[in-house]
Amino acid sequence: MSFSTPAAFLWALLAVPIVIFYLLKIRMRRMPVSTLMFWEQVFDEKQPRSVWRQLRHLLSLLLQLLFLSLLVSAVTDPFLQSDVREQRRLVVVVDTSASMQALSDNGDSRLVTAKSQIGQMIRSLKPRDEIALLVAGGRPRVACGLTSHQRTLQNRLDEIVPTDGPTRVIDAVKIGRRLAASRENTQIVVVTDGCFAGAAGLAAEDHVVWSQVGASSGNNVGITRFQVRRSLLDPIAYQILIEVGNFSDKAVECGLDLSLGGELLDVVPLKLAAGEIWTDVFEKTSIVGGVVSADLQSVDDLAADNTAGAILPARLKIPVTLVTDGNWFLQRALEANDIVDLTLAAEVPQKPSPEGVLILHRNIPEQVPAGNVFIVQPTTATDLWDIAGAIEQPLVDKQDTSSDLMRHIRLDNVLMPEALKLIPKVDYTALVESISGEPLYLQIPHDDGHALVLPVNIDQGDLPLRTAFPIMLTNALSWFAEGKGEFSKAMAAGNTSVLLVPPELQKIARRHNDQFILTAPDHARRNIRVIDGHCVIGPLEQAGIWTLRGPASDVEIADENSAAERSPSLLIACNLADRSESDLRVPETIQPRQKILSAAFGGRPIWFYLVIAAFLLTIIEWLLFQRRRIS
Repeated sequence: MSFSTPAAFLWALLAVPIVIFYLLKIRMRRMPVSTLMFWEQVFDEKQPRSVWRQLRHLLSLLLQLLFLSLLVSAVTDPFLQSDVREQRRLVVVVDTSASMQALSDNGDSRLVTAKSQIGQMIRSLKPRDEIALLVAGGRPRVACGLTSHQRTLQNRLDEIVPTDGPTRVIDAVKIGRRLAASRENTQIVVVTDGCFAGAAGLAAEDHVVWSQVGASSGNNVGITRFQVRRSLLDPIAYQILIEVGNFSDKAVECGLDLSLGGELLDVVPLKLAAGEIWTDVFEKTSIVGGVVSADLQSVDDLAADNTAGAILPARLKIPVTLVTDGNWFLQRALEANDIVDLTLAAEVPQKPSPEGVLILHRNIPEQVPAGNVFIVQPTTATDLWDIAGAIEQPLVDKQDTSSDLMRHIRLDNVLMPEALKLIPKVDYTALVESISGEPLYLQIPHDDGHALVLPVNIDQGDLPLRTAFPIMLTNALSWFAEGKGEFSKAMAAGNTSVLLVPPELQKIARRHNDQFILTAPDHARRNIRVIDGHCVIGPLEQAGIWTLRGPASDVEIADENSAAERSPSLLIACNLADRSESDLRVPETIQPRQKILSAAFGGRPIWFYLVIAAFLLTIIEWLLFQRRRIS
């Protein structure tokens, strides 16, 4: 037996005043009475018990001294040498991934069941044992370092919350091994449902104690992939890619609701066989953007993968100025394009919009204006090319199919009479060439932009009557706009991505030392730094819509919440989108090899039992000496 604080034995000196108080005699008071006859009779009856009376006081003194010795021993905090030799250190890895939100057989989530097991483990600690808590969902981290203080461990355990991220148990185990590398009698306890790759191998490793939660069978249907992008053909159309998996042992029938901005788009009935993965692409049209969401109308064990969202970028209208003396086909093709904000002009504007596109038909100035210019049927030479006559009946021989400008365009057998033979004065890229090698559609870079030249008489040929003509204009306008608003990828929970911040948000960032605020779906906020127009987002551990915006002070209104809502922002969609997390079935190859041994005597230190003994002794003393009866 050893003591943590042997100096506490000095409290035993309190036995001296206790003995003195017992040795002191009580001084009797004199009281006049009429006769002593009755008192003498009492004294005669009590006289044989005088020895017991002395023994009674002696026992009382001994009990008081024993009570003091118990308290003094408790203060010294005694412990056994075997506790030191057998001191255990447990590094507990608790899985907080998305699958741990699934319901267990008792109606609680798997994480609640896991925390209950860990709580029992904490309460069963021996006095010298230590526990560390590691979280293994999304981003592995140490929730509590090695300590034997049960209240601290329980508080840190209560603070652990589930995430929508993937399982990172193997990475957390590596951290745990580094944490306990130089310590003896260390075990790594993994509390998980085993729904991750490599679980069986980890459970079989030495110094790993596997604590299983969750049932071997799962009842879950989940959305495992969800993305939205703008169509490559129709400027106002978009495509929805969705994948749904049935991770149960029986067929399931359910409904899938698709909506945009809260308005219902479609209801898709699903009938999935056991283990079936269903994938489809839906095409819808809308010039406005917003949040496209999918909702599974299914009652299963995991709700986190029943919803998914993606951001559909809005189609911003491109300001287009058409300078022409009249061409019905060209004008109608631009007016029919929903992404074009068309302005007609008879002369070339002196200051074209730097963000717009200038389309010149026939009358071309000698100096091609700066910026993005689309030139149709030029009649005169300019600073970019000379004209060497006409090509009577050119036939298309080559097309640059790798260019975005020629996407979904076939010009075979298109009549192009009176096409002009251009001789470029600068470097150019031929998108379409005739059999004789003359460029019929070319790209020329110049000041602050590009020039696309189509030296074809559209009044004479049949190009305006072909579907290739409006597609050609749409490709050109999208190419000038650099493909903005095409695709905003939905992130998977737990992942990290580098995002390009829009120019309007970059201006705000520069005014505030490149600082942004990232708001989670649960309204929690974190600071994000922008570097060279880019920012690192993640890991995002919650599924839902995240918002990146500047400080609310950018909007000059009193209410901060209203300011945040009206300030420029960037929406980021985050989904569970992980088959391993949606598949709640525990691999049958995982077999727990051992259990955590509970501490002897309830896991309490010796001083605890000494205090209990002192308390019981007080009760015994009261029962024996305070409840006196006089017969």
